[in-house]
Amino acid sequence: MAKTKVLTIFGTRPEAIKMAPLVKEIEKNSDTLESIVCVTAQHRQILDQVLELFEIKPDFDLDIMKNNQNLWSLTSDVLLKTKEVMEKVKPDIVLVHGDTTTSMAAALSAFYAKIPVGHVEAGLRTFDKYYPFPEEINRVFTDSLCTYHFAPTDKACENLVKSQIPKTHIYKTGNTVIDALLYTVNNKKEELKELNLNNDLKIILLTSHRRENFGKPLEEICKSVLELVKRNKDIQFVYPVHPNPNVQKTVNEFLYGHDRIHLIKPLEYAQFCTLMKKSHIILTDSGGVQEEAPSLGKPVLVLRDTTERPEAIEHGTVKLAGTDKNEIISLVEELLQNPQEYKKMSEAVNPYGDGFASKRIVEILKNSI
Repeated sequence: MAKTKVLTIFGTRPEAIKMAPLVKEIEKNSDTLESIVCVTAQHRQILDQVLELFEIKPDFDLDIMKNNQNLWSLTSDVLLKTKEVMEKVKPDIVLVHGDTTTSMAAALSAFYAKIPVGHVEAGLRTFDKYYPFPEEINRVFTDSLCTYHFAPTDKACENLVKSQIPKTHIYKTGNTVIDALLYTVNNKKEELKELNLNNDLKIILLTSHRRENFGKPLEEICKSVLELVKRNKDIQFVYPVHPNPNVQKTVNEFLYGHDRIHLIKPLEYAQFCTLMKKSHIILTDSGGVQEEAPSLGKPVLVLRDTTERPEAIEHGTVKLAGTDKNEIISLVEELLQNPQEYKKMSEAVNPYGDGFASKRIVEILKNSI
């Protein structure tokens, strides 16, 4: 009996983190499934860190990253180069993840080739096509192209049904990011001595890199950080700064040179997990961090006006802070000064999974294709 060829395509660090445990689970079932991995390298160095951590060697590396790349060239590069991969591999199914341009264009490429597509982390929605941009349209379009929808939560399943996706094509699996997180914190412990953090100060971890926060919103975030360290002498910020020039320019202009604001290069994933564990509060515009941090008991303030992860708000693990300086300051200081509010958020149950999402997806692949 021929094995089912599973072609997994991803290109950014967040995708790699969330797809890595699924790739490893597919490899464990090599008696029935053949794993083929293609990376577009939409992100290059920070993608490679994750591949090394999870010991994944891509079968195809498209290496498409360019300096200050734009959405037009990125989309066309992924579309054309994945076409060549699919013609060579002839997979039985293509797996993509989430809401990146890589995922959208690769799903379209597979659709053109009439190859079934499975969408990992399907069904997330803000219902605002420009927020986040271009992620909202990427995931909606990807869902419309797919045959298999691996939804992390009940809310995601409901969104898919509202989008006229047949219920028989929807599978609630949990989120693979929890698989990756729990594997990493249990097996890949990392020290952070090189960051020279003051152990007597509380750590507030900050990440912000989304396209819609470029410019004025990121300036407001930076101003809130400056005001918070001025008003609270017992805190320090750690900000792994994304390599995108639009992020680097603003962050360095506002935050460089402060002794309690540590601007560092993006950390390898295992180090980042350690940093999350050591943090007191996390501020982020990252979707993955919204899902991960609650499993470590860390309150999360989301630096966006909307989120496609409303379950976290409903369960009390995150709050929307937006990008208004005063609102960010108010919410951070509430957590710093109100032990009851901090305890309420840190002890809330994470709605995103139990660490077995990858196993569920692989069982579906084995039994449904």
